[in-house]
This record gives sequence, structure tokens and C-alpha cells, in this order.
Amino acid sequence: MIEEGLLIVTKVGMLLFVVAGMAAMGLSLTVPRVVEPLRDLRMMALLLAANFVAVPVVAVAAARILPMDEAASTAVILVGCCAGAPFLPKLAQLAKGDAALAVGGMVLLMVATVVYAPIVVPLVVEGATVEAWDIASSLIVLMLIPLGLGLLAKARYEEFADSVAGQVGQISSVGLLVGIVAALLVSWRDVLGAIGSWIFIGVAIVLAVGFVVGYLAGFGRSQRDMTVLGLATAQRNIAAAMVVAASLSGDVVVLTMVGALVIPIVLIVLAGELGKRMAPLESVASKADVSGTDEPA
Repeated sequence: MIEEGLLIVTKVGMLLFVVAGMAAMGLSLTVPRVVEPLRDLRMMALLLAANFVAVPVVAVAAARILPMDEAASTAVILVGCCAGAPFLPKLAQLAKGDAALAVGGMVLLMVATVVYAPIVVPLVVEGATVEAWDIASSLIVLMLIPLGLGLLAKARYEEFADSVAGQVGQISSVGLLVGIVAALLVSWRDVLGAIGSWIFIGVAIVLAVGFVVGYLAGFGRSQRDMTVLGLATAQRNIAAAMVVAASLSGDVVVLTMVGALVIPIVLIVLAGELGKRMAPLESVASKADVSGTDEPA
């Protein structure tokens, strides 16, 4: 009974996080700001290659090389093959990165996953069935519609949007905290039970390689943009992975859920640390600008 209640709290918390988070991003941005990063075709092509070539290849290699059982290796592959998560804007905020790049990149990766996963996952995971609509429906209802409504409100009622964006963002943050805590309380036994399965090593490899190749995808851009792209590639689309896992065994579902808990917790810490390191860089840049203007020409 308690576990059922916690499961409901988990779902409600994560629902609030996703819907309110997307709405808050829309209320804070404009359509041109979101679209502008997507015009860098080279960067977007490298971001797609990092997410849908490099990371899946590494995930499959890790699943084949590490001494995993079938369920654990399948979970790692599913995590590696699904990109674009609603968690990215929050990570970008923690890392003091560009919110528009985070939202634009997130939408691009989510849409690409809808096309990519049904084609590729059945080729690398025996018995997996992937319905594009199952992934697309949650993308549209929970993410794109709240984002679009927020952008519309920002365009037509800018003063109102500015006044409520902060409160909506706080609702999202509370939902995330409640959802993660409740999920840990529900699944701590599963997390402990997965310790000897190599799932953590496999997920850590995917996460680390994802951050590095994503970071390099932004080569030539600012450090902030490179950081956002690194986080975008490290943070996988667990919701899509869980949809596919549901067509397989219960063990795959459990181990995919374990990955769903590990990745965001690690990336919250990483993004927070990166954000702390950005502040001193801003201060140094500001001082340099001031000292430069004070010097005589």
C-alpha cells in the first residue's frame, strides 16, 4: 500500500517536473531564440552524430564486452539508443548554460529519437518492439504542447509571462525533487539488487562518453554551449527507453529504471559543479572588460 502511494507520488512529481518545466522554458524564451541555435547546421549535425552514432555504438560495445547478463546489457543498449530528455533545460540552468540551446537541442533530439528508435533498436535488441507513436505521444502531450503554450504566452502577453515564469519553474523544481525522492524510496531495493549486475559500469560508460562526444560536438562555440551539448548527449531519454523496455522482460524494465535514477542524479551534481566554475570565469571576464575600458587608447 505504501509502495503504491509512493509510486503515485513519483509519477505526479515527474509529471509536474516535465510539464511545468517545459511551460517555464516557453514563458522565458521566444521562438526566434529557440530556433537560432538550430541554424548552426554543423553543430546540429555533430550533435545528432554524437547521440545517434557514437553513444549507441559505445553502449552496444559495453553491453557486449562487459560481463553482463542479458537484461543488464539490454538496458544499457536501450539507454544508449534513446536521446533527448526533458531534464536538459534544468541541467543547463544548473550549469549556467544557454537555455535556448538546451530547449532547441532537446526538441531536435526527441523528434529524432521518435524516428531512430523504431528502426535501430529492433536491430540490436532481439525481441524489442518499438511503436513510434508510443514515444511521440508523450513527447507531444507532455513536452511540446506545454512548451508551445508557454512560447505563445510569451509572444502575446510578455508581461504576464515574465511575472509567472519563475513560479512555474519553482513548481517544476519541486516536482523533480519529490519525484526523485519518492522513486528512490520505491526502488531502493532494486538499486541495491543491481549492484552486482554491471549495470552501473555500463551506464557510467555511456554517460561519460556521451558527455565527452557531446562537448566536442560544440567545438568552436563557447564553453557554455559546449557544456550544454555535453549534458544533452550524456542525459538519455529514459522515458523512451522505458517504453521499449515494457515490451521486454520485467528484469529489463527494472534495470532500465535503475539507469533512469542514476543518470539524472549524477548529472545534477556534475551540472551544479560546472555551474559553480562558470561564475568565476564571468567575474574574470567582467574585470577584464572594465580594466580594458579604463586604459587610455
